[in-house]
Amino acid sequence: MNFFDSTCQESPRCDELFGICDDQNGKKAYTSVDDNSKWVATVINKKKIELIFTAIDACVITGDQHPGRGRCDGMLTSHEHIFFVELKDKASDWITDAIDQLESTVQFFLEEHSLAQYRHKKAFACNKRRPHFQEIDQETQLKWFRSYGVD
Repeated sequence: MNFFDSTCQESPRCDELFGICDDQNGKKAYTSVDDNSKWVATVINKKKIELIFTAIDACVITGDQHPGRGRCDGMLTSHEHIFFVELKDKASDWITDAIDQLESTVQFFLEEHSLAQYRHKKAFACNKRRPHFQEIDQETQLKWFRSYGVD
């Protein structure tokens, strides 16, 4: 399983502000600078670091692979950063599911790759219906990521 498969990656972007979208139609997640009404996660990139978005669900791991194991929607990477992102559009009962999907994805990743090269390692559960859970920046992260031993 190649988390750096170029067919699952978008071109690098260094926008100061952009969104990560999931149309909930079985297709892969994607980034956008247009139509912020579709953004499930808002990426704040004040330093304009070159980031690459990789669609994990429906690309790196397709629906028929590893039944019963969750996978998050995507990841953002740079030379120093790796951010795993799960996108939700639910009013309630979503956090546990999101964390399970993120943890499973990190386990998949660690089976094939190392996190040693990344200085900044974070995981985000973002929810379109919960504005507090929409921003991705250097200050916010799921607490389990550190306790999981990958920081």
